[in-house]
Amino acid sequence: MDNDKITLAHGAGGRLSQQLVSDVIVPILGNPVLNGLHDGAAVRMEGHVAFTTDSYVVQPRFFPGGSIGRLSVCGTVNDLAMTGAVAKYLSMGLILEEGFPLEELRRILQDMRQAADEAGVVIATGDTKVVGRGAADGVYINTAGIGDIIPGTNISPKNIRPGMNVILSGFIGDHAATVMAARHGITLPPDIQSDCAPLAGLVQVMLQAAPHIAVLRDPTRGGIAAVLNELAEQSGTGVLLEESAIPIRPAVQGVCDLLGFDPLYLANEGKLVAFLAPEDTEPVLQAMHAHPLGKEAAVIGHTTAEAAGQVGIRTSLGGIRVVDVPLGGLVPRIC
Repeated sequence: MDNDKITLAHGAGGRLSQQLVSDVIVPILGNPVLNGLHDGAAVRMEGHVAFTTDSYVVQPRFFPGGSIGRLSVCGTVNDLAMTGAVAKYLSMGLILEEGFPLEELRRILQDMRQAADEAGVVIATGDTKVVGRGAADGVYINTAGIGDIIPGTNISPKNIRPGMNVILSGFIGDHAATVMAARHGITLPPDIQSDCAPLAGLVQVMLQAAPHIAVLRDPTRGGIAAVLNELAEQSGTGVLLEESAIPIRPAVQGVCDLLGFDPLYLANEGKLVAFLAPEDTEPVLQAMHAHPLGKEAAVIGHTTAEAAGQVGIRTSLGGIRVVDVPLGGLVPRIC
């Protein structure tokens, strides 16, 4: 392509639109399904399937450990994984702003390709639209995904009962702290970066260890506080957390102290929470600890028959405080 920036003509359906697809998108994301360049992808699925969609508007678009491109693949793959499904195919919708640099678009697409390869998912179809300057802040991405549900799984908040353990797969708040630091010019230690990662492999080893996990959820916007409140309300049980058991990196806690945030409410993009019976807890923890994305997994609390629909946390001083549902997004445009 002769142009180095997106123009309105790239979204008009003519020769420049065709060149954007053939010269930029297909060379990076191409595969036998996508290369057909039909109006839709003809794919094969088996049995019970899960389907989801999500949109991504994160700012800044690139941050330590990820980008809007990586996020758009991992986020949708993870939503499918939380239903017990193995993602097979994704669609991709790009909303590009006039003047957006093509080199930056190539970087985003490369990140999408790398994340798709990690997750073992095929980007099967897509669409591109271009809007005028100032109408889209560079680029927005929508991805939809479809996957096969692992036979024998039944993941639902309705399965939660009093006396179950709550497992968290690792350190919380890394993604939100990284994005906030990049946005505000705060320097973090080099080992602190977004946890953005596809969780399908971790979920599969967990379900192999214990097929009857009650529910899985990835604590993105609103963090573990939002997710646990949602599950407590849906199941009609109480959740009691142990503050000392929740893994938080000191540097992330430092960012929270500086900016006035509670890590429980910070978004994550490569973590999950699981509710499961006590007899399944140890086998699942062993399986998680053997997986790269579950090395720091820990039991952080349990469900109770008391305080139905509420979440509490036992503090380091021994008292219990209520963990409320966040009223809104503490950090806008986090994903």
